[in-house]
Amino acid sequence: MIDSLHTELLELAQEAARRAGELLRDGRPADLAVAATKSSPIDVVTEMDIAAEKLITGLISEHRPDDGFLGEEGASSEGSSGIRWVIDPLDGTVNYLYGLPTWAVSIAAEQDGETVVGVVEVPMRGETYHAVRGRGAWGTGAREGERALSCRPAASLEQALVSTGFNYVTEVRAHQADVAQRLIPLLRDIRRSGSAAVDLCDVAAGRLDGYYERGLHPWDLAAGDLIAREAGALTGGRPGERPARDLTVAATPGVFEPLQRLLEDFGAWHD
Repeated sequence: MIDSLHTELLELAQEAARRAGELLRDGRPADLAVAATKSSPIDVVTEMDIAAEKLITGLISEHRPDDGFLGEEGASSEGSSGIRWVIDPLDGTVNYLYGLPTWAVSIAAEQDGETVVGVVEVPMRGETYHAVRGRGAWGTGAREGERALSCRPAASLEQALVSTGFNYVTEVRAHQADVAQRLIPLLRDIRRSGSAAVDLCDVAAGRLDGYYERGLHPWDLAAGDLIAREAGALTGGRPGERPARDLTVAATPGVFEPLQRLLEDFGAWHD
């Protein structure tokens, strides 16, 4: 019964993510208009962002009218089924505005508060990632076909390639830059893609040894966190805590603990 429900949720999430990805990819106007601003003028919400969320919530509601929603662009309802969809219709908005390829549609389904399904669609890479709790993580791409995902073999921290992100509030970003400056000499290198969902999937796919970021919302990480964990990565927040707005960390088992410890020592979670 549970397996069939999770399969239904996965298939619906995949269809919604595919359609939203096509809308965003094929419908991007050359003179992309700004509909509103978020936390600062740098962090913009586009008309396409809002349209993608409406497409996703509309499709899901047609099939499952009693489910709840939590979406970046304002979708919020409790529902009565025990299932809540956590949606980021366009993760990597600034990349999308500038025509950079690293952006994604992220859709997760929670059952009684626990994430059970995650789908991340990355249209400009031609890739889709998905996971169902307890069934592993999978990726589909034009070059590689469908494959089971597995995080990289354990590396020492000094050999680890780690990604991060920066907040759009200037004061927070300055502190994040200070933390990154202290980390760089202790790692192989640091990357910054501009999409938390893609970074988490890259940990799952073995393209990164780790990822951390402060300031994420549930919709930024819900799907990617499940995909990373199902691929064998460890995820968390501050030591002993789950991923949260204070701090999100995902890494291979050999990198996770020392990276998390350094981030705690460096105060990566501070306001």
